[in-house]
Amino acid sequence: MNTADFEFDLPPDLIAQQPAPKRTQARMMIIQRATGAIEHRHVSDLPGYLRNNDLLVVNDTRVFPARLFGRKLPGGGRIEILLIEPLSDSQTWDVLLRSSHVPKPGAQLILADEQIRAEVLEMGHGGHVTLRLSSDRPLMEIIENKGVVPLPPYIKRPRTITDGPQTAEDRQRYQTVYARHTGAVAAPTAGLHFTPELIQSLESIGVRRAAITLHVGPGTFKPVTTPQVEDHPMDSERYVIPSETAALIQDAHARKGRVVAVGSTVARTLETVAAAQGAIIPSAGRSALFIYPPYPFKVVDAMLTNFHLPASTLIMMVCAFAGQALTLDAYRLAVRERYRFYSYGDCMLIL
Repeated sequence: MNTADFEFDLPPDLIAQQPAPKRTQARMMIIQRATGAIEHRHVSDLPGYLRNNDLLVVNDTRVFPARLFGRKLPGGGRIEILLIEPLSDSQTWDVLLRSSHVPKPGAQLILADEQIRAEVLEMGHGGHVTLRLSSDRPLMEIIENKGVVPLPPYIKRPRTITDGPQTAEDRQRYQTVYARHTGAVAAPTAGLHFTPELIQSLESIGVRRAAITLHVGPGTFKPVTTPQVEDHPMDSERYVIPSETAALIQDAHARKGRVVAVGSTVARTLETVAAAQGAIIPSAGRSALFIYPPYPFKVVDAMLTNFHLPASTLIMMVCAFAGQALTLDAYRLAVRERYRFYSYGDCMLIL
């Protein structure tokens, strides 16, 4: 399958730089897979498209301010790191590192206004570096206070070497209202549209809610550079499906309700476990599942998802779920109707 088959023309001015004034004011395109019908609504209209016994499955990962700034010792050269995840212990981390001269193993760094010390342990591939971090106060406490929200590269903000690209609003809006488990460096963006009031409205009509956790990594922004889709390597990400969620999914299908995935991260997690186990069971592990046409979905019956990059793994997943022709037609319509794209943009509900 050719990667170029998933391209579409996207004017740069449709890439959302700010969220909608209110989360539920974002536009929502409705796509009916059975008929190909398309409607234009808003997220606040979501209760009108779900029904009793449907199960909304969300990703409750929490984005942490994973970008830190500092300098090398003894020379003082500036350095920037993106914390990805802890490795063997809470002090040893996989990070992405940016510097004019990449430090070698054994090099010493100082980060976060000199509150964190770091030693380079190992150089990996693609900018990945293993660091050992140490501090006088709890490490995560310093990171929460001094770190910068790792906004996607296509969201432009004024930046300096000390505070990075973020605003006070980003700290609050680049996070779901139900975020619980810290570990993501990118938000599960379909979930950004929900408010407590919308969740309550859905519950009042009998829509239940369950959560999985998938800690979104920087691989979500990794472009597909191979001419053939099948040759693209996916980065793996950590996930957990609690026993309560597994039971609710089984019960929803028993009641003839739909499992509605809020975002591609939820869809990928559920399909990962279903592919490995034959059903959704309580589990934890890593997902590197690459979903593209003609993948047969085993669990997900409907999906809420934002508008994605051309020729990205995310639009390929949507094409697998809604059909490639219908999806690309919908994207071209979204461009004509001036929907807002990507993390802070609008969304589509695929039924």
